[in-house]
Amino acid sequence: MIERNRRNQMKALFSKLNSVVPHQSSREAISRPDLIDEGTNYIKSLQIKLEKMKEKRSNLLESKMSENASMSMGLKSPQFKIQQMGSVLEVVLVTGLDFQFMFNETIRVLQEEGSDVANASYTVIENEVFHTIHCQVGESANATLRISEKLKKFLYH
Repeated sequence: MIERNRRNQMKALFSKLNSVVPHQSSREAISRPDLIDEGTNYIKSLQIKLEKMKEKRSNLLESKMSENASMSMGLKSPQFKIQQMGSVLEVVLVTGLDFQFMFNETIRVLQEEGSDVANASYTVIENEVFHTIHCQVGESANATLRISEKLKKFLYH
């Protein structure tokens, strides 16, 4: 009786294994040792696939995090500082790599306000661009204030 139950249980387990494991040829009946071998090979192949998928997922997550980091660096809000020394005005503009138009707009604002741009340069450090602009303005503090207000409006609104 115990042996019959054990055999029925083994038969049910082999039947279950047979239904789960894909076979090379479905026409022929497969022996139990071959079925166990196929099951073992199938499990190993699934483990390899799983490892590859984990690695791919990890690479995609790293890529996404890197992309987000570079985007956040590129989208960092621009900063500027204006310093007047007599009739010379120095404007330092710090932007991300993708904000060349802000430099152009800063030059336009300076020229609109009657400044003569004498020198403009930039330096790239990692994901930031430091623009330095030297220009001639009148002795009026109002010119500096107007330029500062216009740049604030453009850069922050």
